[in-house]
Amino acid sequence: MEHEHSTLVLGATGGIGGEVARQLRDAGWPVRALHRGGPSADTGLSWVRGDALNAADVRTAAQGARVIVHAVNPPGYRHWADWVLPMLENTLAAARAQRALVVLPGTLYNHGPDAGALLGEAAPQHPLTRKGAIRVAMEQRLQDFAAAGGRVLIVRAGDFFGPRCGNSWFAQGLVRPGRPVTQVQQPGRAGVGHQWAYLPDVARSIVALLARRDALDPFARFHLGGHWDADGTQMVQSIVRVVGRRSGRLPRVRAFPWWQVRLAAPFVPTLREVLEMRYLWERPVQLDNQALRAQLGVEPHTPWDAAVEATLDGLGCLPA
Repeated sequence: MEHEHSTLVLGATGGIGGEVARQLRDAGWPVRALHRGGPSADTGLSWVRGDALNAADVRTAAQGARVIVHAVNPPGYRHWADWVLPMLENTLAAARAQRALVVLPGTLYNHGPDAGALLGEAAPQHPLTRKGAIRVAMEQRLQDFAAAGGRVLIVRAGDFFGPRCGNSWFAQGLVRPGRPVTQVQQPGRAGVGHQWAYLPDVARSIVALLARRDALDPFARFHLGGHWDADGTQMVQSIVRVVGRRSGRLPRVRAFPWWQVRLAAPFVPTLREVLEMRYLWERPVQLDNQALRAQLGVEPHTPWDAAVEATLDGLGCLPA
């Protein structure tokens, strides 16, 4: 895999990893994808069987890579405390050996309520949740890696949605994949803004930044403006419009049943994690993309209804 743009993607069967891998491929980058399962339907990628928890697998897959995209996560919300940092250490070890740049798709989780309503890249990172604390530790490991001579690109974004993003608030909280949309659940309160990110736009931004990687700082961080739902109702309204236009019937809007999550959380680890992140639905937290726009000139952005329609189509929620 000796090529100026050779890339290894960890997590290429997931939402953001798969989207970045496909867009790098379409931009002419040779892409190698590490995965545990069988062959994928995505063509044009070089699939390599291996496990991100196995240092030897990652080291072998990374041979010749100039960029390593670390987009791998434990399934759902399970095993974060045990698996996340060891997987990152395997990536960093491979990146040191290959002198490769490491890309991390970041989130809002590492910022607590004290970070403010409009977050720049250097906003305080004082999370109140276990998952947020792990995210802070990940970014600190990456910063240490850069300080020791490595190169890092972190692109933080809001809640993901997109045609191939099943593990998301959109797919698991607002609608039900594979079913017609007869109702839409609203997790937040009207008047409270929420930060969303359309995966194809996130991937386009990462690809554009990688094309300029020689001009970036060794430890580069950027925030995506994404789809800012200023009053907390725009995402739901867009779903209602798209479903109405495609099916001829407007779905009902109902409040997300947080009370059920609270009752079940003591017995279901995943729901405990969901409940911990509720603060992002109770107070506005917006990402400031000034640095990204200064670097790229403009942030890739798909209009609301087009992004929502593509997502619902991909999730099998709309009639053909």
